[in-house]
Amino acid sequence: MEFAAALAVATVAVFIAEMGDKTQLVAMSLATRYRAWTVLLGITVATLAVHGLSVLIAEGLGLAIPTDWVTLIAGISFIVFGLWTLKGDELTDKDEERASSRRIRSGFVTVMVVFFIAELGDKTMLATIAVGTQYHWLPVWIGSTIGMVAADAIAIVLGAVLGKKLPERAIQIGAAALFFLAGGAMLFQGVRMLAF
Repeated sequence: MEFAAALAVATVAVFIAEMGDKTQLVAMSLATRYRAWTVLLGITVATLAVHGLSVLIAEGLGLAIPTDWVTLIAGISFIVFGLWTLKGDELTDKDEERASSRRIRSGFVTVMVVFFIAELGDKTMLATIAVGTQYHWLPVWIGSTIGMVAADAIAIVLGAVLGKKLPERAIQIGAAALFFLAGGAMLFQGVRMLAF
């Protein structure tokens, strides 16, 4: 039961975090240069690596900081993620240059390296750490990877079909609202834990 709950929370949290995120734009850009399966496989491997690092960090934090404080910090983090989502991410010229790099012959390796670098310190990595402080690392690692790959798969397909017609602002507002709700619930739980 705990495994399933952790898997679900991690999947949903990272899926939401990836909506409108810079790495989602990187995925769309890469999909214009390489086959969709190559991009998805590269994203999956990069995500497994980055989110593996994230859950290791979360395990360390969970051992070092009392649970009630971890819950409060996670709640605050989710509210910050909501604000970050509302602000939005843009694909910079530097990100575009990385995505279009032809120095590496293999499309898979190019996608994997570009996505790994783009994901370091990103909102989804931080969301994985926040969820990982609350649950066991294995379902969080699996769930965060599923959420990331699913969000990017949808972005690749929708981007190919609809192009620029996607209502990016509506996606940002919806994702931010979900972060605010989750963050508020965690803050409430953390305050309650501290009060008793």
